[in-house]
Amino acid sequence: MKFLIGIILAFGFFQLQAAKITAVKVGSKINVTIDGKYFTSYICSSDEKYPFFYPVNGPLSGGSVTSMRNGEYPHHSSLFFGCDQVNGGNYWQEGLERGRIISVNAEILKEGGDTVLITDECIWSRPGALSPIKDSRKFTITSPSATVKQIDVEITMEMLLDVTIKKTNHSLFSARMAADLSVKNGGALVNAEGESGEKATFGKSSAWMDFSGKRGDYIEGLAILQHPSNPWYPSPWFTRDYGFISPTPMYWPADDKETILKKGEKLLLRYRVLVHGGNSVDAKVAEIFEQYKK
Repeated sequence: MKFLIGIILAFGFFQLQAAKITAVKVGSKINVTIDGKYFTSYICSSDEKYPFFYPVNGPLSGGSVTSMRNGEYPHHSSLFFGCDQVNGGNYWQEGLERGRIISVNAEILKEGGDTVLITDECIWSRPGALSPIKDSRKFTITSPSATVKQIDVEITMEMLLDVTIKKTNHSLFSARMAADLSVKNGGALVNAEGESGEKATFGKSSAWMDFSGKRGDYIEGLAILQHPSNPWYPSPWFTRDYGFISPTPMYWPADDKETILKKGEKLLLRYRVLVHGGNSVDAKVAEIFEQYKK
């Protein structure tokens, strides 16, 4: 078994036939399959804090590399995008009355070939307050190899008002990892410079971050890559050994107090998510980033 896994990882980037990727919208979910195997769902339910992906299933085990809310951190929902401290609202932590990011137009634009393309339009809403932001999202899902699944993320934020985001560690694109991949349970957290663990990576600017760990006979993980065109690139990372990663510019604003964005201003944020077999070296995360940044 281990020999076969090694062969798969060694030659995973040489896929003779492109994977067939399909998507179907069922209620408030868009379910995605790759070669007939369930990969992920984009969940945009009206009773959720924000849209998110869950599960995000690994290519070897078939189990999710991300996790959903637990008792200690109920505001961590797998693979998600949000922000706290926005004009007095909270578009991150639990409590819909504090602020919500509402999906208003989630659609499947392409499916059935080697790519699934999902788009969405979202409004940031809070009772008794004008909406400060709207955003448009594009998710391109591909499978470059048998051991790597890829989600390319493009989110354009448009300021509907003058927006002030106070210093917060809860901002923008994030992943909450499955418990068995956390450093606390023997997993590895590594950035583009090869630094590892929360102590070495917290607050460090880096192009990408990767979590991986052993699950039975397999090693699987997830990486988030920041595109060099992003504002604040490379953003410093908020990392936790218990299994959390987020490139979080709002925790390190220029004046150490707040981020100010003007009405009409637009921000395009691009990320690449790699869901992979093996560790970051096996999955060639550094090489994929070199291709991505071009």
